[in-house]
Amino acid sequence: MKSDLISRLMTLVAGLAIAAPGLAQAQSLPYGNVAAPSAGGGDDASGASGDEAEGDDSDGNAVSMPHSRQVRITPYIEFQQVVNAELSPGNETLTWSTVAVGADASISNRNAEAGLALRYERRFGWGSNTQDTDAVTGIARASVGVVPGALYIEGGAMAARVGVQNNGSTASGSAFGDNATQIYSAYIGPAIRAKGGDVEVEGHYRFGYNKVSTPVSVPLAPGQAAVDVYDEGTIHNALLHFGTRAGSILPIGVGVGAGWVREDTSNLDQRVEDRHVRGDVTLPLGPDLALVGGVGYEKVEVSHRDAVIDTLTSLPVIGTDGRYVTDETQPRQIAFETEGLIWDAGVMWRPSRRTALEAHVGRRYGSTTYFGSFAYAPNSRTTFNLSVYDNVTGFGGLMNNTLANLPTQFEGQRNPLTGGLGTCVAATGAVGQGGSTCLNGALASIGSSTFRGRGVMASLAITGNRVSYGVGTGYERRKFIAAPGTVLASANGVIDENYWVAAYLNGQIDRNSSFSTNVWANWYQSGDVLAGNTAAFGATAAYYRTLSRNLTASAAVGVDGVNRELLQDFWSASALVGLRLSF
Repeated sequence: MKSDLISRLMTLVAGLAIAAPGLAQAQSLPYGNVAAPSAGGGDDASGASGDEAEGDDSDGNAVSMPHSRQVRITPYIEFQQVVNAELSPGNETLTWSTVAVGADASISNRNAEAGLALRYERRFGWGSNTQDTDAVTGIARASVGVVPGALYIEGGAMAARVGVQNNGSTASGSAFGDNATQIYSAYIGPAIRAKGGDVEVEGHYRFGYNKVSTPVSVPLAPGQAAVDVYDEGTIHNALLHFGTRAGSILPIGVGVGAGWVREDTSNLDQRVEDRHVRGDVTLPLGPDLALVGGVGYEKVEVSHRDAVIDTLTSLPVIGTDGRYVTDETQPRQIAFETEGLIWDAGVMWRPSRRTALEAHVGRRYGSTTYFGSFAYAPNSRTTFNLSVYDNVTGFGGLMNNTLANLPTQFEGQRNPLTGGLGTCVAATGAVGQGGSTCLNGALASIGSSTFRGRGVMASLAITGNRVSYGVGTGYERRKFIAAPGTVLASANGVIDENYWVAAYLNGQIDRNSSFSTNVWANWYQSGDVLAGNTAAFGATAAYYRTLSRNLTASAAVGVDGVNRELLQDFWSASALVGLRLSF
């Protein structure tokens, strides 16, 4: 079954390479200009179409930014020899050989836009202490215009390999140990952006699927209960919105919309269901500045079942996969519900097609909420993105939302030692094509429990003639939600926090040689005193030499590790030499 799943996901990722997306944001409501594509805030279908990215010129008029028509597909095969030395707590040295195949692709034309970075590798261990392993890593974002300018098919997919720590947080340093796990996330669905007279229609339906494989083992502190690692789940996300621009019918822009989100997680049959209807207004204050806001009704319900309880020990039953066994005979328990008025008010500023800002404050989930975004691309070589979000979701829902928020035109930054794709990508498209370029917040922890996630993330990428560099940073706060009287009751109200930063510097040394460097750090603070805090760090440096038109040699070194409050720290250093043949 696992091989079938991997096969299906790889097929989906490859298929998405022929497809280009509109803007999909981190919220669940259509905030911003109620008729025009929005630069941020809502988890809607607004944004650039496959053939142009919308913006405002200095006079407040919509302008187009045509994409250059290009198709770049580079498949490759790679051979590597790797040595890894454990620095702490032991001193074991392991050696393995790697064979990898992959492809990097970028497609941009009037009706389609896509980006893809996909890699499969097989490691062959030397000696009895090194096992043969394999991994699939990559990211794809794509969309195709079925009816150009009106109807699109959009999608995205991601595969990552990480190590799971005792508090459920993740780290890339142990991505091939016993605590390693493979993560898959994908979504696909139609999106509409059409205009009938003065009325503009926006909407989408997205179906998402997420899967986390079972680690062989996860290190635990004395007295700590096993981490209930996310298994699999599905997401349904639908939105429909009608609106008019300010000045077309009325001096203000008006709109009305409705949405539905349902997330199902296999662990204890957890479910999040969110329905809403709302009206929106846009009040222009000038050619590039407007007040925006809305009011509506929303019903949110979070529920799950209890675990099977062993009658002899009175303890919850743990399955062979290390997860709680769901008691299907018991009724579903309500963990959180809220129903009633929701509202928000904010400002939208678009002084040019290179700059887009939105900031909102309102009430949702029974309390105050803040969200917004800022995108700035002063030229084709520089992009800056900032987003603030607030959602009730599970791991799968957060993964799909963050994946949908990535741009379609990007450059992936791979770890030269593990082959894994970095959690941040460098956006290369127009401003407003995505509210974020990093997955760090979503990948911070793979626990199964539903939570209210609030966070902020920012990224900057600059591409020069000979040197390119970028940095991403962020913070996320997860407040877990669970029903009383169940096995998850102790997690209800627990707050985990995560801080992260990642940076890279790449450059050309001369005509035939180049280099790349990467550093990252992740601080995860668990609200569970029995789990403790962890901090993961890493750095790599690589040198590349072109031997012929399609053949490149590489050498790399790196160090990574995890500091754990309740367990011994783990640190290792690696070195690599390799050859890549591109086609």
